[in-house]
Amino acid sequence: MNTALRLFLVDDELPALNRLQDLLNDCAQECPNQVIGTATNGMSALPQIAEHDIDVVILDIQMPQMSGIEVAKKLMHLAKPPAVIFATAFEDYGVAAFDVRAVDYLLKPIRQDRLLTALKRVVEQRQQHHIPNNNQTIEGARSHFSVTERGRVHLIPVSEARFLKAEQKYITLRTRDREYLLEDSLTKLEDEFGSKFVRIHRNCLVSRDNIAGFEREVQTGGEAHWVVILRDVPERLPVSRRQQHIIKDFKKGHDG
Repeated sequence: MNTALRLFLVDDELPALNRLQDLLNDCAQECPNQVIGTATNGMSALPQIAEHDIDVVILDIQMPQMSGIEVAKKLMHLAKPPAVIFATAFEDYGVAAFDVRAVDYLLKPIRQDRLLTALKRVVEQRQQHHIPNNNQTIEGARSHFSVTERGRVHLIPVSEARFLKAEQKYITLRTRDREYLLEDSLTKLEDEFGSKFVRIHRNCLVSRDNIAGFEREVQTGGEAHWVVILRDVPERLPVSRRQQHIIKDFKKGHDG
């Protein structure tokens, strides 16, 4: 089941298109792929992509007539939307790119190893969609968070997040190893990832799969409250009174 990925490339600069095709040829041994078509603008790309069964569209962002972001938004309305990988010389579009469910965001000049990683990510996602399981991500939900840090875009797998905590105008995303800052809304994240995370407080979502347990903790004034204990991280996060029902739900799930 090593079917070649069917790709369509969109870039208004012919040298960039040619280089991308060369890189894809170099990646073909490790990740079989076939370029079905190319276009130099979004207007001509859309009807061609709709006509063919395309797995991946690699898109420039800054193009005349229609930007890559606009093209990606229109692709989302196809009956079978292709995966989108952005390839751009600009770092500033990370958040917009992942709002349209882009699989990856490659900065030019594109390196072969980064392109290969992006293609393998698409293959992984396609395989996951063919494997039914009870913990499947909500259809359309991202598989990675996009974090822009010091001019570089990091992709953090959703499965690596231990908790998401709202602090002022940012969200702290905690993995086992470190923290990242997300520009997002906690409510929006809860809507998107409600099957993966549970709200324990008005300002905090925790990963369901990483809950190790709950404990009663006595505060300085002698008042006791519940905290959640997570695997691999030292933080003990308070559970608000109105969310304490999740403790019973957790126990039921483990007793059953």
